[in-house]
Amino acid sequence: MTAHAQYTPGPANIARVQKDRGHDGQEKWTLVLVKELRHSPEKVWQAITDPAHLREWAPFDADGNLGAVGNKVNLTTVGAPRVTETTVTRADEPELLEYKWGDFNMCWQLEALAEGTRLTLWTNIPRPYIAMGAAGWHICFDVMDRLLSGTPVGRITGPDAMKFEGWQRLNAEYSQQFGVETPKWASKS
Repeated sequence: MTAHAQYTPGPANIARVQKDRGHDGQEKWTLVLVKELRHSPEKVWQAITDPAHLREWAPFDADGNLGAVGNKVNLTTVGAPRVTETTVTRADEPELLEYKWGDFNMCWQLEALAEGTRLTLWTNIPRPYIAMGAAGWHICFDVMDRLLSGTPVGRITGPDAMKFEGWQRLNAEYSQQFGVETPKWASKS
């Protein structure tokens, strides 16, 4: 049995949508994911900034460390030939990290808890794809948690994630929660 086969994501309960109005008056949706991890903020910080760790769980590869303000890093989307250069705009180790991944603002907050860290990610995703993003990040956070616990299941991202039964279920659950229709092509295995 593969590590992927041993992993089943829990219920769709770590993501919510924050709705605002942009400068142009258009509705702007931000995906907010919150996950409590049983690991120290320092360990989680390393997981979200170090290229070797990101390669094990994130939906992109980084060619440099994201942990310092001013670092210029190329982010390569898994399963797509999309490479974007980002500049880290905020890195208050181990509490707050900000940069852009293509058109997506990425704001990571790490809050120390008695038993670990509360990790929060804010990212803007176009409304039609917000449930898909929630499902993908939900799985990424689970994979990171298992990696940090020493029981890795392997990266589940990009086109491979969309074929994963757990992603299909999460996508449907988040679509219902957020009141969005999932694109027809995304609901097929």
